[in-house]
Amino acid sequence: MHTVTFYPLGNADTSKIDLPNGRTLLFDYANTRDPDDATDRRIDLPKQLRAELSKAGRKSFDVVAFTHLDDDHVTGAPDFFHLEHASKYQGDGRIEIDELWVPAAAIIETGLTGDKRVIQREARYRLEQGKGVRVFSRPALLEKWLRSKGLTVADRKDLITDAGQLIPGFTRADDGLEFFVHSPFAMRSEDGKMVDRNRDALVVQATFVASGTETKLILSSDIDHEVIADIVKVTRKNGNAQRLEWHLVKLPHHCSYRSLGPEKGKRKTVPTAPVKWLYEVQGQQRGRLISSSKPIPAEDTEQPPHRQAANYYREVAASKSGEFLVTMEHPKRSAPKPLVVEITKWGATVRKVIVSGAAAVTTHRSPRAG
Repeated sequence: MHTVTFYPLGNADTSKIDLPNGRTLLFDYANTRDPDDATDRRIDLPKQLRAELSKAGRKSFDVVAFTHLDDDHVTGAPDFFHLEHASKYQGDGRIEIDELWVPAAAIIETGLTGDKRVIQREARYRLEQGKGVRVFSRPALLEKWLRSKGLTVADRKDLITDAGQLIPGFTRADDGLEFFVHSPFAMRSEDGKMVDRNRDALVVQATFVASGTETKLILSSDIDHEVIADIVKVTRKNGNAQRLEWHLVKLPHHCSYRSLGPEKGKRKTVPTAPVKWLYEVQGQQRGRLISSSKPIPAEDTEQPPHRQAANYYREVAASKSGEFLVTMEHPKRSAPKPLVVEITKWGATVRKVIVSGAAAVTTHRSPRAG
C-alpha cells in the first residue's frame, strides 16, 4: 500500500510518501526538537527517519523536496543528508538524496545564511552539474542566474518543470502515483521583483491509484490566500478543476488565518471565495485536513495556529464526515506520534496508534464510494 506520514514537529513541516514499489519521497526536513529539553514533545526526526529507512533496507531517499527555504522547512538538513557540493557534508552514515526538488526561488534568492544557504548551494551545484535535481518554474531571474554560469534554460530544460505540468519520473502505471504542479508560477520572481519564499513555494497535488481507486492529496506548503486564489483561477481557466480535488490536504502555513483570508475573525476566519471553493467544493467525502502545527490554542494568538482558522477547517471536515487533524495532537497532545495515512483501494485510512506501547493498529471503514 501507499503511506503518507506527517511528523509532529510543532510549527514545522516534514512529510514522507512511501510507495508499494519501495520508492520513498520526503517533503521538507525540519529537526526542531530540543534534545536538552525533556519536556519537548516534538519528535526526534533524524532518529525516526533513520529507523524507518533501516527497516526498509534503504540508505537514501528517491526524492527530497524542499518546498521553500524557511527555517521550519530546512532546519538540520545539512547535518542529516549527504550533500554533493562539499566533502564536509559527506560520509558518517549520512542519508543520500537521489533527486533534489526545489522551487526556482531556492536557486535565485540572495543573502541566505545558515542551513538555508547550505541547501541552496547544494541545489545550485546539482543544477550546474546537470543531474540529481529538479527545479520548479523558469522565471527571468533563473535564466539570468544560469547565464552567469555559462548555461541557458535550454541547457537545463529537462531538469525544469513548470506549474501546470506533471512531474517526470512518477507514473500511475509504474508507481501508482503522479504529481501535478500548481506553484510556483514563472510570472513570479521576475527581474526587479523580490523573491517571496512562501508565495514562490512548491505546491503539488499527488494522485495515488490503488486497484483503480484514486486518492488525492494536496501538499500546500506555506502559501497565503492570495496565492491560493491565483492557483484556483489558473487551474479553472485551463479546465483542470480535477487537479484541485482532494481527499487529503496538508493545510498551508501551520493553520494560519492568512491562508484563508485577510481578516482573522472573532470566532471563525471567513475564507475568500476561491479558498471557499477549494475546500468546500473540491474536498471529497470523508476528506481529512491535516495541520502541521502546534496544538490549536483556546485563546487568541499572534502566531499560528489560529483558533479561528481551525474552527473553519473543523466545519469543512464535519460537512464532509471527515476529520481535522493536528500533528502535535495526534493521537493526543501529551504524546504526539507520526500521523500515518494508509492508502488502498478503499481510500485513505488513518493508522491509529495505541500510546501505551502496544503495537499500532489500523482503523477500518466501509469502502469509499466512487
